[in-house]
Amino acid sequence: MSSYATVEDITSLWRTLTTEEQERAEALLPVVSDLLRQAAMNVGKDLDAMIEAGLVLANVVKSVTVDITARALMTSTDTEPMSQMSQSALGYSVSGTYLVPGGGIYIKKSELARLGLSRQRLGVIDLAGPERHHGCAGSTDTDGDG
Repeated sequence: MSSYATVEDITSLWRTLTTEEQERAEALLPVVSDLLRQAAMNVGKDLDAMIEAGLVLANVVKSVTVDITARALMTSTDTEPMSQMSQSALGYSVSGTYLVPGGGIYIKKSELARLGLSRQRLGVIDLAGPERHHGCAGSTDTDGDG
């Protein structure tokens, strides 16, 4: 199966890549595309069929693919990347928050939502049971039988 974006798409939608980043992007793009396909299968959908049917635009899928790949490219491969770091002098304290704890490629919920792949749960809990319904909620019993 083909990738949803190309290295050229990353360059035009994000920024110019170094030679090393281009090589990583070429390896990442098919992986990211398959992760998106798997995310669609997890909710019972076929992303490629959705694109063909016009349920999701190919450019939206391309944009999400570029975003995920760019995020993976920003993740350092030789050190643990920090998104926030603080230091103290006399108390010898250093703390930080990792950009991607444990590394790897991840897909944000907002990106799944852009593709129509976010799981939506709809359900009703019937606390009274089916035999206790006497019309609309909040109605009063006027015949006195309880």
